[in-house]
Amino acid sequence: MRRPVVIVGSLLAAGHDVLLENNAGSGSGYDNQEYQALGIEIVTTNEAWKADLVIKIKEPLEQEFQYFSDNILFTYLHLAGVPKSLTTALIDAGTTAIAYETVESNEGGFFPLLAPMSAVAGNMAATVGAYYLANFNQGKGIQLGRILGERNGKVMVIGNGIVGQHAAITADGLGANVFILGRDERKFIEQEKSVSDNITFVKSTQESIEEHIQDTDLLIGAVLLPGAKAPHLVSETMVKQMQAGSVIVDVAIDQGGCVETSHITSHTDPIFIKHDVVHYCVSNMPGAYPRTSTIALTRATLPYITTLANQGSSALRSDKGFVAGVNVCKGHITYKSVAESLNMGSLYKAFFDID
Repeated sequence: MRRPVVIVGSLLAAGHDVLLENNAGSGSGYDNQEYQALGIEIVTTNEAWKADLVIKIKEPLEQEFQYFSDNILFTYLHLAGVPKSLTTALIDAGTTAIAYETVESNEGGFFPLLAPMSAVAGNMAATVGAYYLANFNQGKGIQLGRILGERNGKVMVIGNGIVGQHAAITADGLGANVFILGRDERKFIEQEKSVSDNITFVKSTQESIEEHIQDTDLLIGAVLLPGAKAPHLVSETMVKQMQAGSVIVDVAIDQGGCVETSHITSHTDPIFIKHDVVHYCVSNMPGAYPRTSTIALTRATLPYITTLANQGSSALRSDKGFVAGVNVCKGHITYKSVAESLNMGSLYKAFFDID
């Protein structure tokens, strides 16, 4: 049985009623019939949102706000990087909104539900960047790859988390000269052992970014501040210093972007040109590979979904890593970085302080 179907099958086996929005799995290659064969009811969008626990992938669209209620919503939210209207609608409805991207491991510092999508996006950042460097894509005509054994093209990755590591490893595999910039130099020691010897690790500062950006062919923004708006580490002035036809892939765009000239684009209209530099700023980059993304995400989310289904919101009170995922609850913002990024500090209240 295929993994997304395994999730609903295991929930049914545990005695839960499972509803599937009509054709919810079709984009990833899972049709209604596979779910119906297990006895799952296919319902309308309105009916699906009436469930006690609503599972999604991406943050709700504006047309879905009308369905919000005081139930539990578990999905990617990226509240600091999307219009404030989403947060306001969740608050007004009294929804308990749990964000995949801020659920932590109990040891802290690792985000298990963000990691799989970060890995997919990191891999993709290198390959899509290489594609847009082609001259017919308005790129500078530099190929990232080995030419008769010689490395060709320069890739700079800002951020050495999951996205940055995967982007650097993929770019290295293509045969580019790869520089990865990060703030935590302790990670460099570990990463130098686990990734290619050909990747150069650089302490991330304004000076080091300015130094490397001028001859960089592909810049990959992989910056993450959990729950908060991404800082603009690459200014518009720095972008102007890049050579014409260079490419920027701003993976941090879901949290507002780490490049000052970035703005959200889509899979159907993925790039724009600013200061002669190609910008690829697609939100939800893993959506380009829905089958891979679905399998990876469902593998990570199943234990959390099962716990919520079995115990409801009480499950959050006994798991400090899981409770970190709660961004909105009973009319309050419960994740401090979100409240600060949206200038809504007056609505902040810690989860355990809510009655």
